[in-house]
Amino acid sequence: MLVVKIGGGKGIELGPVVDEFAEIVRDGERAVLVHGGSHETDVLSAALGHPATTITSPSGHVSRRTDRRTLEIFCMAYCGKVNKQIVEMLRARGVDAVGLSGLDGGIWRASRKGAIRSVEDGRTVIIRDDLSGRVESVDDAFVRVLMEAGKTVVLTPPAVTEDGVAVNVDADRAAAMTAAALGADELLLLSNVSGVLRDVGDPGSLIESSREGGVEAIRAAAAGRMKNKVLAAEEACRGGVSRVVIGSAGGERAIAAARGGAGTVVWADDSLEEAPGEVAR
Repeated sequence: MLVVKIGGGKGIELGPVVDEFAEIVRDGERAVLVHGGSHETDVLSAALGHPATTITSPSGHVSRRTDRRTLEIFCMAYCGKVNKQIVEMLRARGVDAVGLSGLDGGIWRASRKGAIRSVEDGRTVIIRDDLSGRVESVDDAFVRVLMEAGKTVVLTPPAVTEDGVAVNVDADRAAAMTAAALGADELLLLSNVSGVLRDVGDPGSLIESSREGGVEAIRAAAAGRMKNKVLAAEEACRGGVSRVVIGSAGGERAIAAARGGAGTVVWADDSLEEAPGEVAR
């Protein structure tokens, strides 16, 4: 079982990685695709006159500020444009794909943040009306039913709370929960970066594996949104996934490259302790 998460950042070309994913499925491997859509959401938000804003937690985790209007635009981009584009591409390549959000059928059940601490202009403020949260459970039985029927599942945020409210969740961490719930052997977190860099200004400073200096070294080097990817990798490994690769979605054979170790590899036996500090959506 393989779970591949394709990021939604600027500059990611879906075609080659979707081509490769389709090839893997046609060869008979069980695989689930999870995707983001952050850049498309930013573009659409600006076009609709509701520009995107972010929240930075005291520990440095960055997330999207999600009011009701932002959530509506978010769903247009994630569930509408990007999800259906990927499904169309897969079906054109002979894959019987079905695209769903975590909201559909309650696939991703989440807890909503009651209050979020955000650092703004050097001050910590409390935000209480944000529609964001964290995936707490996955209806893996439903996903397995679809897979057993020959469908290839393509998942995207949002998730849903127990009282039926749609919430924005981090797609990397949702992919990690999905991989753990499905008993995946491997999770690939592919985006527009090559992995975790010791120095973000130096592409040659890639940390290749948690076996170089432990997860602590990777955690310490991660900045901005990369913090969420590292956190997702640790959560997947603690959930039973053997290894997670944080790598690039670029190139003709991005999936093969990541499976071959290109990027930052986090091994399960290096990720048994809980990450310290505050966890942000």
